[in-house]
Amino acid sequence: MEQSNTLTGMLDLMAYPAFCVKDGIVAYANRPALACMLTEGTPVSQILFTGAEEYSQFEDGCLYLTLCICDSYRGASVTRMGEFDVFVLEPTDDFSTLQGLALAAQELRLPLANVMTVTDKLFPQLQDAKDANAEEQMARINKGLFQLLRIVSNMSDAHRYCQLPSSGQEVVNICDYLGELFSATAELALEAGIHLAFQNLNTPVYSLADPDKLQRAVSNILSNAMKFTPKGGRINAKLSRRGNMLHLTIQDSGSCVPENLRSSVFSRYLRHPEIEDGRNGIGLGMVLVRSTAAIHGGTVLLEYPKESGTRVTMTLAIRQKTDPTVQSPFLRVDYAGERDHRLLELSDVLPHTLYAPNKIN
Repeated sequence: MEQSNTLTGMLDLMAYPAFCVKDGIVAYANRPALACMLTEGTPVSQILFTGAEEYSQFEDGCLYLTLCICDSYRGASVTRMGEFDVFVLEPTDDFSTLQGLALAAQELRLPLANVMTVTDKLFPQLQDAKDANAEEQMARINKGLFQLLRIVSNMSDAHRYCQLPSSGQEVVNICDYLGELFSATAELALEAGIHLAFQNLNTPVYSLADPDKLQRAVSNILSNAMKFTPKGGRINAKLSRRGNMLHLTIQDSGSCVPENLRSSVFSRYLRHPEIEDGRNGIGLGMVLVRSTAAIHGGTVLLEYPKESGTRVTMTLAIRQKTDPTVQSPFLRVDYAGERDHRLLELSDVLPHTLYAPNKIN
C-alpha cells in the first residue's frame, strides 16, 4: 500500500501522461493520461501497438514501445518499480519540438554544405605541398565537418522518423544486410582500438525493411557503445530470432549510462542545457533508434548488466510483402551528400586520421 501511494503521488507530479500497470491492467493514470482517454482498469494489451511479446518478457531496464490510443500512435518508456510497471508517454509537443529542430537544421545545412564544397576543392591543393602538419590539420578539419553534418542531419530527420507508418520499405535479407554492416564497422572500430564481434543467424531472413533507417539506427547504437568503451574494450553484437521477431542485441564493456539519466534516455533532446558528460550528445540519436524500431514493428530495451556496460536490444518484426501491385522505385535523397555513411555516423568516435582527404576521396 505504501509503495502504491508513493507511486501515485509521483505520477500526479508528472506533467506528461503517465500510468502504472499491475498484472496487465492499468491500475492508476494521472490527469494528463486521463485526458488522453486512458482509463483505469484497461488491459494494457488493448493499447499496445508494438511490443506485446517484448513487454511480456520485460523484467528490468528501460523498454521503449509504441501505444495506439484513440487511433493515435504514442511512444512510451516503461520501467519496473516493484510490482508495478510505470509507463510514461511522449509529450504531445514532442513532434513540434522535433519540427523546430528540423527548421533550424534547414538554415544550417546550406552554409555547412558550402563550407564542405570549398574544402573539398581546397584540400587537394594543400596536399600538393607535401606538408605533414598541414595534412594532419586537414584531417582534423574534415572530421569536424563530418561531425557537424551528422548533428545537422539528425536535427533535420528526427521528426520524419517519428511518422508512422513509414514508406520506403523493401524486401531485404536482414542477415546479409546486418552482416555486411557489422563487418565494415568492425574494421573501423579496430582503428579506434575497440574489438567489435557480430554473431549472425545461420539462415537468411527476408523481411520488409527500410535499409537506410536501419543502417542509421544500428550505427547510432554502435557510436554510443564506442563512446563509452575504452581502448582495448569489446562490443559484442548478436542477431537472434524468436518466432516472428528478430532481436539485435549490442553490449559494450564500457561505463554505463548514469542512473539519473536512464529515465530520460529516449528523450534527452528535451532537457535543459547543462554541464554534463559531453559524450551524452543532444540525444537525437536515440530518437532515430526508437523510431526505427517502431517503424519496423519493434521496440528498444536498455539494460545495465551488473558486470559492466550497457546492453541495447532492438527488435524487428519479420513482415512479408502482401501488396501485389508494382511500385515505382523510391527517390532517395542521401542525407550524407554521397559521403561515406559509416565515417559520418561514427565521426564522434573514430580517429581523425581516417578523415584525411586522400582516404575519403
